[in-house]
Amino acid sequence: MGQKQCALLLVIIMLVSLPATSIQGKEKSLYNTEDIRKIINKGMCTIEENITILYVNGTHYEMGYQHGFYLKEQVQENLRAFLDYSWYSYEDLLEIWNQMRPYVPDEYLNEMQGLADGAEVKITDVAAAYMVIVVGDIGGCFGVSTWGSATSDGELLHIRSFDQPMDIQDPVTGTFVHENAVLVLRNPTDGFPSLAPSVAGSMHGGGGINSQAIALGQQVCWSNDYTFKGIPALLRVQMVLDHASTLDDAVQILTENKTLGWNFIVSDGKQKQGVVVEVTGNLAYVGTYDDPTESNKPFWSMQDMVRRTNFFIDPAISETQRETYNPSGIIPFIKLVQRRDIFFAIWRSYKAVSEEFQAHHGTLSLENTMTMFQNTYSGGTDPLLKYIITKAEGTSFNRAWNMWTSTPFNGDMLVSYAEKEKSAFATDIHGYNLYSLLEQFQ
Repeated sequence: MGQKQCALLLVIIMLVSLPATSIQGKEKSLYNTEDIRKIINKGMCTIEENITILYVNGTHYEMGYQHGFYLKEQVQENLRAFLDYSWYSYEDLLEIWNQMRPYVPDEYLNEMQGLADGAEVKITDVAAAYMVIVVGDIGGCFGVSTWGSATSDGELLHIRSFDQPMDIQDPVTGTFVHENAVLVLRNPTDGFPSLAPSVAGSMHGGGGINSQAIALGQQVCWSNDYTFKGIPALLRVQMVLDHASTLDDAVQILTENKTLGWNFIVSDGKQKQGVVVEVTGNLAYVGTYDDPTESNKPFWSMQDMVRRTNFFIDPAISETQRETYNPSGIIPFIKLVQRRDIFFAIWRSYKAVSEEFQAHHGTLSLENTMTMFQNTYSGGTDPLLKYIITKAEGTSFNRAWNMWTSTPFNGDMLVSYAEKEKSAFATDIHGYNLYSLLEQFQ
């Protein structure tokens, strides 16, 4: 397996100096060359099988700085790409950030500042680009947790697709954001190690697994019940990976300081259970497979399995999202044809993935769930879904930047990454282990 350093030569490292920007949290800036060298040397970046693996280690500021330094060009490209793609003005994005900022824990303010310093960009550019994801409604995504009677060995599996439009492009270099894919291995001083498929500049790709066998993934769920006075969901995901050791820990983090509409699939590999978390600005629902909510028609429950994509299933919360509860009927189909909303398309993806997993209930494994997920997500089992996907060019619908399946208890993860013109459902699968990678980089 080939490996090469992403870092500059040490002699160049010694010449680097931090830009004089102030950290937004409590940690103080480090300006001398020796301190910079120590920060950089605590992390590492390698390329294996054409996949960039970034190891960040230390305080949150140090991890952010390592991320920005080792992936400087890619971070700059991705920040420009998101800001150029946004239909919100730069000023509006910063205004939204300034409403959220007072609720953000200092450690993540420090990490964002470290990222800006390492990549030699403005902290306001990092904040504004993060807000594009928060308020842009551009994400898709799908998540599944399954265990017990549904899997071949009773162990819990967590499955996720991270979807964004394939045309988010740096206006300077022409590079697409998904081309700057990275596998982020975090080892925080005051938290748990974690592994997350992502892109340069982002702490995670909307989910991952940690060393406490906790796994999660988030899906955007548009809602008219929202507030900006809370912690952005993308940072709450990182809080779970850094600090949650139980399912209850994770749920508490995700249901406090809520902001916009999101749902999450959360797994505990030790407890062998997964739950759904649906949130809006003021509402929350937490349930597992045998909760009556999961069987509200046309949705249906499956034993020892929960799954979600971009709609709410809890009836009260769904009222904040869509006029028609049932997304499978003729009215949602007509609205899709008329380009008035997309819930029929989302339903078709939910249905195809659910039916395939149901057909293999009791035999699901790390390997076969990955291939099944790729196949169903591409429309391989549903001609109508395949047709809808072809007509959804320029959207995030089933445009997977990465897809992964994992056994959080032992740290195994299979991942596929999108390429320039290929969604992750059409690319090669790579295998990793959280603990093996930690041993490799430490």
